[in-house]
Amino acid sequence: MTFEPLLNAPSAVQFHVATVLPAAVLGAVLLARPKGTPAHRLLGKIWLLLMVATSFSTFFIHDLKVVGDFSPIHLLSAYVIVGSVPAIRAARRRDIRAHRAHVAGMYFGGIVVAGLFTLVPHRVMGAMIFDGASGLASGLAAAIVSVLLVVAGGLAVREAGWLDRLPAVFRRR
Repeated sequence: MTFEPLLNAPSAVQFHVATVLPAAVLGAVLLARPKGTPAHRLLGKIWLLLMVATSFSTFFIHDLKVVGDFSPIHLLSAYVIVGSVPAIRAARRRDIRAHRAHVAGMYFGGIVVAGLFTLVPHRVMGAMIFDGASGLASGLAAAIVSVLLVVAGGLAVREAGWLDRLPAVFRRR
């Protein structure tokens, strides 16, 4: 693992990494710990601020160009920015089910799915983790990152209640 790709990256990428890494960790903590406490409310506000800042920063990053200067990752960024409003509204009106679904969806899309895109070859995070490493070290790093993303995704799926709704999807009518 080397930090050289990040240190040589544009400032928008550095800002993005500086906001997304704490958002990923804090989001996992919030998903795993008890809800509704004063600490949860405070940390949730910090998390949402980090997520919105992270999302805005992507509009200054144009590594993957699919349509003009934009990629599917930018759709996830727009989803997080727009989705933050109903998440806040749901929390304020104490609609916990809707609030959980919104924030878990933002975490899943904005951290887990977007996190998978960062491992694409020639991207900064992929280069940090895999460049210059031996086959064994690269494999170990890939396994660790994969486990972390699966665990984070599992937390988001659990909190959103998506598995609870699954039987209704497959129920015969």
